Amino acid sequence: MKNSRTSFTTSHLPKPPLQSSIMAHPGLCCVCSQLLPTFRQLSNKFPKLSFVYADIDECPETTQHIRYTPTFHFYRDGERVDEMFGGGEERLHDRLWLHS
Repeated sequence: MKNSRTSFTTSHLPKPPLQSSIMAHPGLCCVCSQLLPTFRQLSNKFPKLSFVYADIDECPETTQHIRYTPTFHFYRDGERVDEMFGGGEERLHDRLWLHS
């Protein structure tokens, strides 16, 4: 799993046909902090997916359109195919299963 301490663009995603899951969150979000360990654990459970978390405070120029946190974006072949707002370990697991 990658932490975005620098600017993040979709060019940082793996080359097709790999799928990616991106978690965007502010550093001080309580819900995000609680969900981050689960996000890390799920990265081991879904090895076909590439996991990235982006701190919106660290890279505001590329996460400026994030309105709710946490926000999860799902990419396939470089195109965003889905997104999920809010927490919930079971919801996140199910969405990752859907895209794996």
